[in-house]
Amino acid sequence: MTVNQSTTKNRPGQVLFASLVGTTVEFFDFYIYATAAVLVFPKLFFPASDPVAATLASLATFGIAFLARPVGSALFGHFGDRIGRKTTLVIALSTMGLSTFAIGALPTYSTIGFAAPLLLALCRFGQGIGLGGEWGGAVLLAVENAPPNKRAWYGMFPQLGAPLGFFLSGGAFLLLSRLLTDQQFFRFGWRLPFLVSAVLVLLGLYVRLTIHETPVFQRALDRQEQVRFPMLTVIRRHTRPLLAGILICLATFVLFYLMTVFALSWGTTVLGFSRGKFLLMQLAVIPLFALTIPASALLAERGRRRVMLSITVAIALFGLVMAKIFVAGASGAVAMMGLGLALMGMTYGPLGTVISELFPTPVRYTGSSLAFSFAGILGGSLAPYAATYLARSYGLQYVGYYLAAAAVLSFAGLLMVRETKDGDLTRTPDI
Repeated sequence: MTVNQSTTKNRPGQVLFASLVGTTVEFFDFYIYATAAVLVFPKLFFPASDPVAATLASLATFGIAFLARPVGSALFGHFGDRIGRKTTLVIALSTMGLSTFAIGALPTYSTIGFAAPLLLALCRFGQGIGLGGEWGGAVLLAVENAPPNKRAWYGMFPQLGAPLGFFLSGGAFLLLSRLLTDQQFFRFGWRLPFLVSAVLVLLGLYVRLTIHETPVFQRALDRQEQVRFPMLTVIRRHTRPLLAGILICLATFVLFYLMTVFALSWGTTVLGFSRGKFLLMQLAVIPLFALTIPASALLAERGRRRVMLSITVAIALFGLVMAKIFVAGASGAVAMMGLGLALMGMTYGPLGTVISELFPTPVRYTGSSLAFSFAGILGGSLAPYAATYLARSYGLQYVGYYLAAAAVLSFAGLLMVRETKDGDLTRTPDI
């Protein structure tokens, strides 16, 4: 039986679609919460006399998922490195889907009072648990099935789930804004994307159940190379790649959530754009995000480190001019988000491959997931809240300085690692 499992191969198209569809569903679920945290939850779950205070409270629950991510990374990473990638990915997707569906069914503050935001926070925690186990496993599903000279190309397919999920979530809210009145939208319309996500989850589960275990992990399983406690092994024996991975991911998280959550909040409040118009502006530039992901992956096949260093410098420079572009009317806002999301695609395309190549097979699921999740806490969870505080207290230009500082830290993380494109996934990387 073991021999049959070891020789069974997944078809390339099957692998790439399975890694893509799962992350698309995951990020769709995650982004509809991000959009609702700005447009809906401040009014329905956090009533306050000060709209700014309600928005900040809502954004705080947005950050809860990032705190839950390391828990999900440790939990699902443990089983992903012990029993296999496939089974763990199915459970992670189910966790995310159930949490998202529950949000769509929650009563609001006017119905059950303070229990409403508490239940919302609990469901958000569940979303974070699921995503903490999903991303690393989806990347490994692609990378560990890839030919040695195509790991960056295969590894970018789960990354494409980010712009696709973002497009679907933004499109869903834009469509509802056009079809429903404000009263209908806040009464029941906002719930529909959360509830309909169950259909996408079922599709993702079906695709995931049709694949076999990755050959790289199956060989490690056949050789009985599993470690007893993957998380402890990562912390004790792979501290440097873990720290480097966290720093490398940092600018990516800060950039993305400034271009999406913060931009939406600032644009629809201080800059005075309507909800529908700003969502349409965001949707118009998502293709730049999607197109630059494969472009950067192709470049990374020639060398991961050089490409990532160049992009990180570009992100820092963008941070210095971001504020001036953003306030230059509708065209300025579109240009700012378009440039930011194009840079986001360039850094995000090779990111999954780069982080996964830092760790050996027995702890690769745990190590890559923990690095991504801890970076999410430091970058993603704090970004909308910190940017709102900086912009209101010191001026919008300080949001750009914040992004530039994150890029400097990511640059330092890249300097800590060596080139990994020619490394053997079955061996411990030399870093």
